[in-house]
Amino acid sequence: MVKATFQKPAALFVACALAFTLPAPALAQGEVNVYSARQEALIKPLMDEFTEQTGIRVNIVSAQADALLQRLRSEGRNTPADVLITVDAGNLNSAKAAGVLRPIESAVLNEAIPESYRDAEGYWYGLSMRARPIMYVKGKVDPAELSTYEALADEKWRRSICIRSSSNVYNQSMTASMIIANGEAETESWARGLVANMARPPMGGDRDQIRAAAAGQCDLAIANTYYLGQMLNSDDNAERTAAQSIGVFWPNQDDRGVHVNVSGAGVVTHSRNTDNAVRLIEFMAGDSAQRWYAEANQEYPVKPGVEWSGTLTELGEFQADAVNLGMLGDFNAAAVRLMDRAGWR
Repeated sequence: MVKATFQKPAALFVACALAFTLPAPALAQGEVNVYSARQEALIKPLMDEFTEQTGIRVNIVSAQADALLQRLRSEGRNTPADVLITVDAGNLNSAKAAGVLRPIESAVLNEAIPESYRDAEGYWYGLSMRARPIMYVKGKVDPAELSTYEALADEKWRRSICIRSSSNVYNQSMTASMIIANGEAETESWARGLVANMARPPMGGDRDQIRAAAAGQCDLAIANTYYLGQMLNSDDNAERTAAQSIGVFWPNQDDRGVHVNVSGAGVVTHSRNTDNAVRLIEFMAGDSAQRWYAEANQEYPVKPGVEWSGTLTELGEFQADAVNLGMLGDFNAAAVRLMDRAGWR
C-alpha cells in the first residue's frame, strides 16, 4: 500500500484530488538495489512490473552466488546493495552465516510462504521452489524399478547414472537432506555406491545430465525440474527432443518425499533502502509474481494455491520433503566432507 501524505489545509484539496487521479507509480519514489545470482533475464520482467506498480526504480547487479557473497563481505558498510537474490537454501544460509543479511519481520511474507521455505528468524525467504527428482530414459528404464534416492546405490544401476559434481550446491543440499534423514554413516555408504554407479565422471550442469541421458550416455540423471521444464519449452528443436525422451520419477513417496529447494531473497545488513527492499520481496511473494515464476521459469510457486504451469502439471504431483530448508545449511559442511571421502568429485 502507498502511504498517504497529509498536507496543510491550503494544499489538502489538491493533494486529495491527485491521490485519486494519478497512477500508483506517481505516488511512490526511491530505488532499491538488487544483487542477484539469477540471470537478469530471469528476474527483470518482475522488477519492471514492480517499478510500474510502485514507481520504485530497481537496479540489478548479476553475478555468481559465491562472487556476490564475497562482494558483500568486502563492501561491508559501504555496499550499495539492499536485496540479495540467490539460489539454493545452502547459499542463503551461507549469506546469513556471513552476516550480510539482516532479519526482517513481515506479516505478508510469513502468511504467503510456508515455514519450511523460509528462515526461522526471518533472514531469508524462499520465492520459488524446484524439485530434484530422478529422471530416466523412456523405453530404457521401467519406472517401476525405481523407488528411492537410497536405491540408486544398488548394483543394478552400475554405470547408469549421470549427475553433476560435488562442488554443486544443489547436490550438497540434497546430500545434507539425506544426512538429516538417515545419518552421516548411512549417507556416506550411499554416496560411495552412487559414485560406483556413475556412468561418467561428473561434468557440466543439470541440462548436460539430461542431454547425456537422452544421448545414451546414461540411463538415469539427477536434475532440477525447472531445467527439464525449460528444455521442454525451448525454441531449440534439439533441446525439446532431448527433453521429450526423459521421464520424471518422484522418489521417496512412501517416506520423507522428494528433495526440494528454493531460490530466495533477503535484505542486506547495511541496506539504505530497507522499506523498499522489504516491499520488493513481498511483491515477489505475491500471486502475480508467483504465477510468472511458474510460467516463465518453470519453477513451482512457494505460495500455496498459486497455479502451476501446464508443463509442471504434466510432470505430475508429488510429496515434497518437509524438512525446514534452513537446516540444509547447518549440514552443508558435513555433506561436503562426506562427498569428498566417498570420491564424489
